[in-house]
Amino acid sequence: METLIRIIDTFFGFKAYVMLPLIILILSMIIRMNITRALLSALKLAAGFAGIFIAFQFFIDNINPAVTALVETRGLDFPVLDVGWPPLAAITWASPIAHLSIPLIILINLVMLATNTTKTVYIDVWNYWHFALAGALILGTSNSMVLGLAATAFLAVYTIKLSDWTAPEVERETGLKGIAISPLSSTGLLPYAVGFNWLIDRIPGLKHLSYNPHKEGSGVKVLGEPMVIGVIVGILLGAAAGYGIKDLLELSVHIAAVMFILPKCGSLIGEGMEPVSGRLREVIETRFPKKTGLNVALDANVILEHRSILSAGLILMPISLAIALVLPGNKTLPLGDLPALISQISVITLVSRGNVIRAVLAGIPLVSGYLLIATRLAPLITRLSMTVGAHIPDGAQITAFTDGGNPVRFWAYHLFTGNIIALAVLPLVGLLFYLSYRNYRRAVSEDNPI
Repeated sequence: METLIRIIDTFFGFKAYVMLPLIILILSMIIRMNITRALLSALKLAAGFAGIFIAFQFFIDNINPAVTALVETRGLDFPVLDVGWPPLAAITWASPIAHLSIPLIILINLVMLATNTTKTVYIDVWNYWHFALAGALILGTSNSMVLGLAATAFLAVYTIKLSDWTAPEVERETGLKGIAISPLSSTGLLPYAVGFNWLIDRIPGLKHLSYNPHKEGSGVKVLGEPMVIGVIVGILLGAAAGYGIKDLLELSVHIAAVMFILPKCGSLIGEGMEPVSGRLREVIETRFPKKTGLNVALDANVILEHRSILSAGLILMPISLAIALVLPGNKTLPLGDLPALISQISVITLVSRGNVIRAVLAGIPLVSGYLLIATRLAPLITRLSMTVGAHIPDGAQITAFTDGGNPVRFWAYHLFTGNIIALAVLPLVGLLFYLSYRNYRRAVSEDNPI
């Protein structure tokens, strides 16, 4: 058992852009892909993911000083530090529950495939931590391994099933066939997105508003470029932070550069995965003729070439800062996790058919929820982070704006600790799940007209 734990710890010591391509390369060998194509696919995947990590780090290095200057210039007081998702991943992989969660989630996926309750091969092992974090939080409060694993399993089933329902959205909006979106942080929001769209469709006037920069000729063409929106956001943020003209223009160009690089990296990931997913479907469908229409679940980075996703995420960044300043009960200022808004809003934007107006409107209550939940969980996240050796300034608390404030995980955490309000929400979740299923069936029928 100790040897197994050491192997798992070593494996997860690799960066995601090394670990996932290795998994894909091994999978390619198992399904007997041509060695040259397999290596090239893995390399494209690695380069694409590494490019996104580099771009996001560059983004954080440039935007953090601006947000810090904004806080100092305006005399704001936000005692909870948004340090991004890495401490949450560290909490998870350091927890005893992580080593049991990996085989548990693999087993769940295999059982769901065997029983035809999913069409998704969930190979995104790195993002298992999104499920296991709920278990780690429960273990940190109740010391119950059983409840922690039950919450982990529940979120795994929930997300794997919803991944099925993202595949038609991905194909319709991006042209990528057989690709589903894997992380709980984006796919888990699909029922909310469907419910929000259902509501907007019943509001006269608002239901007709549309801005889709991903479609040629949609709106003012220059505003369809994420680079242009990046410049505008940089100017607004730099001005609010009291930057001089030199720093303001540099910040704007830096953000524009990130918005240019991200879709190129996302496209590279898609190029790398398409031949693998296609070959995987061929092999499984040949050996198991009834297993048709299979999907491979990947991180949302695979669809970052979509202009509407980039635009919606970028527009929500200054909106999130504005909400944080006025939201009662909030003690968190978005900082380290701000770039994550792009991937978090991805599935919502796909469900909205690339309509940035709808995606941003859906993002406003979501961001408010992120802030309040992240603030609420900050003491627990801080305590657990200290147990894994994180250095935290005296008297400070840490959190992660989006991943620490994820409403689905927060609900599951309280559901499995017996919170009566979390239990009362179950009928609403069931209704949204039903609407999501109807949306999926409609999307499938559009792709396969009689």
